[in-house]
Amino acid sequence: MDQTHTSYTGISIQVSLSGYSFKVRIGDEVTTSGWLGAERIFTTPEFQRRYDQVDISLFTPKVTLVPESFFAPLSARAALSEVCALEETDFVETIPVPSLASVLVYSNSIGESLSKVLAQTVLPPSGNPVRVLPEMYYLLCSLESLAEYNKIVASWRDGWLHLVIAQGKSLRLANVFQAPDFTTAEYFIFLCMKQLQLNPEVSTVCFRTPLESDAEMSLYRYFKAVVQL
Repeated sequence: MDQTHTSYTGISIQVSLSGYSFKVRIGDEVTTSGWLGAERIFTTPEFQRRYDQVDISLFTPKVTLVPESFFAPLSARAALSEVCALEETDFVETIPVPSLASVLVYSNSIGESLSKVLAQTVLPPSGNPVRVLPEMYYLLCSLESLAEYNKIVASWRDGWLHLVIAQGKSLRLANVFQAPDFTTAEYFIFLCMKQLQLNPEVSTVCFRTPLESDAEMSLYRYFKAVVQL
């Protein structure tokens, strides 16, 4: 489908333990929300229609990226358990990331139900609920649309920084860091860039989550540009 056509509609919803935010595209018009509480889900007018494309991401820190050549489906749980603590009841899933020749292994078992409710509420034309995918998946997929050589994409919510860094077509980092405040999130961004020998003054940092004005201005002190995807 030609996504530039004026009839095209799409919605991208981000979900965390504390609530959700969303971006709606209708033709060439894009509207975004701030972070909203879960109690508003059934009164949000944007959720009362169907969209050509529905993306729902969950801020789960339980993720790991495995190169296709090393991935074995039967070992997915073991691979994820090496990087995060899993409960016996945690459900582990996988999704390929073809652009990076990798497979993302993840668990959405983080003790929330909002993403499941949204998947049943906000539907594509088929009426079938979309699959809720980890926020990390959408960070990785967004790399393809970025033109600059240094690609830094992040999301921050509920004390977790999701960060992806690439140079050209080479992925350099994909990780989740515990960051209780935005100052700590910035620290991890700069630490990773220093380790990778990247200069923020010639780089653009992209955020998928809404940024408060003070957080955005803080980033502008160091980066060439700050973009909200």
